[in-house]
Amino acid sequence: MKSCWVIYNGSLISDKFADQARLVAEAADRAGVRTEIRKNFEVMMDLQQGVVSPPSFVVFLDKDILLATWLKASGIPVFNDPEVIETCDNKAKQYIKLAQAAIPMPRTVVAPKVYPNFSIAGTGYFERVLAEFGLPMIIKEGHGSFGAKVYLIETEEAFFEKVESLRGVDFVFQEFVASSRGRDIRVNTVGGRIVAAMYRHSETDFRANITNGGVAEPVELDDEQQRIALDAARAVGAEFAGVDLLFGPGGRPLVCEVNAAAHIRNIYNVTGINVADAMIEYILETLQ
Repeated sequence: MKSCWVIYNGSLISDKFADQARLVAEAADRAGVRTEIRKNFEVMMDLQQGVVSPPSFVVFLDKDILLATWLKASGIPVFNDPEVIETCDNKAKQYIKLAQAAIPMPRTVVAPKVYPNFSIAGTGYFERVLAEFGLPMIIKEGHGSFGAKVYLIETEEAFFEKVESLRGVDFVFQEFVASSRGRDIRVNTVGGRIVAAMYRHSETDFRANITNGGVAEPVELDDEQQRIALDAARAVGAEFAGVDLLFGPGGRPLVCEVNAAAHIRNIYNVTGINVADAMIEYILETLQ
């Protein structure tokens, strides 16, 4: 009988993270897998002792890259792979991968590294970015989930305040896609196939995330949306992904981002499809 650990971050107080773990664990139980839910700090990374009573595989719903890397190095299959989780957790790294694969996305410039106690104000760099992008534009921090740390910049004053506040932080400048303001599509993919999709929209925010007040409904994807979503997941190496698509000019889909640990409760509520069942089915087929 196969065994599984479902790992999430125990320091996060919102129940949505434990709920995500429960959905996956219940799917594994239904498939006949002996399953344990573990908070990340409940797995001691003792480099000399190693993993005590290791499971057959791990579903890793956290961003504790060191733990995921250690588990993989110990010979345990980890889904998604730690390198994929790390790539998707840093939007700048992710966009580099997407651009290498020629995935359609908004024009993006990765900001240069600036140490916290220093500044490149007055060098002309930021003025060049303003001239290239115009306003409004989007600034995104490298790390952030549920639409957090994504900023719609509408004035030069706000632009210079934001870039100065982000010294020491990975971030990107990105074209604001006005045709997709307050709306997008979330596509959940598993093992190179589309499992579920929903259309999200907000009347109160430029972001469509349900966490920020958006609402959602099922959606039928056209061929181009399907192809681009699958190509984006493949570009970052994700076996499980939540791909967010924007509505570009003329309706052309653009990839907003790829999530390697996408939450699946909302899409389950909206579509009735439990993505966790497809995840566990894929893992068991892969491990045969």
